[in-house]
Amino acid sequence: MATSVDPLVVCRVIGDVIDMFVPTVTMSVYYGSKHVSNGCDIKPSMAINPPKVAIDGISDQLFTLVMTDPDAPSPSEPSMREWVHWIVSDIPGGSNPTRGKEIVAYMGPRPPVGIHRYILVLFQQKGPLGAVLQPGSRANFSTRFFANHLNLGLPVATVYFNAQKEPISRRR
Repeated sequence: MATSVDPLVVCRVIGDVIDMFVPTVTMSVYYGSKHVSNGCDIKPSMAINPPKVAIDGISDQLFTLVMTDPDAPSPSEPSMREWVHWIVSDIPGGSNPTRGKEIVAYMGPRPPVGIHRYILVLFQQKGPLGAVLQPGSRANFSTRFFANHLNLGLPVATVYFNAQKEPISRRR
C-alpha cells in the first residue's frame, strides 16, 4: 500500500502540503465521468462544480476533506501557498461531503498561469468537530496547521490532479 504515496512524493504533495502518511481509507473522486487519479489533468471548465467524492468507512466514523492549491498564484512563485478551495467536516464514513458541514464553500480551479496541483486531503476525525471557524482568507492557508489545530493527525487518503488555464475559445 505504501507505493500509492509515490506519486505524492514525486510531485511534492508530500512535502509542500502534507507529511508522509500511510493511506488507510479509500476515497474516490470524480468530476463528471472523469475519475481523478494522482497527476491526471482536469480542465477547469470540468471542475466548476464540486466533485463527487465517495469515502469508505462506517457511518460512526467522521472525516474532514480539504482541497487546496499549493501553486497559487504561479508554480514558480507560490506566494499565496496554499489557496484553500474547499473544506467540509463531519462527513460520515461510507458517504460523501454533501452529508458533512461545509466550512469553506467550494471554489473550482482557476489557475492564472502554469500548471497547478489541486490536492484533496482526507482526515479521519477523533469525534465531531462542532463549530469550526472559517479561515480569514483563502490565501496562505496551511493544511498542516489546520489539521494540527483541530487535532486531526495525518491524512488517511489524498489524491491530486493538475489543471491549467484553458484557452478562450473565439466565436465567429
